[in-house]
Amino acid sequence: MASENLLENIPRRGFIVKELDTKKKLDVFLIVGALDALASTLSVPYVSDEDIADMTRLADKIDLAIQQNNYSDYQLYQNDFHNVYLLKCNNSSLIDLLKSLQHSFIRQIYLSEDKQKLFSILAQMNEEHRQIIQYFKAKDAQGLEAFIKNVHWKINFTDMI
Repeated sequence: MASENLLENIPRRGFIVKELDTKKKLDVFLIVGALDALASTLSVPYVSDEDIADMTRLADKIDLAIQQNNYSDYQLYQNDFHNVYLLKCNNSSLIDLLKSLQHSFIRQIYLSEDKQKLFSILAQMNEEHRQIIQYFKAKDAQGLEAFIKNVHWKINFTDMI
């Protein structure tokens, strides 16, 4: 954590975890969105019909998690969804960088005490997953990149990051 500049040393008190401001979080989301979009376009030639079927099954599991208000399953399945194409991008440095950002202290999905609002937004996000699947089916790398970068990773609810 110290090497990632996430700790603050307070004299005679020790270290505390720094509070990350909204701008810092938005900056990370912008980077993750661009890198995820790059990974998706690099993976288009390698994503098979079986991979598309896997993403479809995961989107179905995400729908079920949303219906059950199961946030932990939502997190698990949406990470699995993105990993289907991430692991097909044929760029280990990009994979490592995105995995590092995923495991950072900045949560990369929405969170709120207002469960109705949260799961409504997560349902919208899963519809975006289904649109991503359509871009892969069409092998539309340019459309996929623009959609992931400009729609899927666009933060509309800064109070929930």
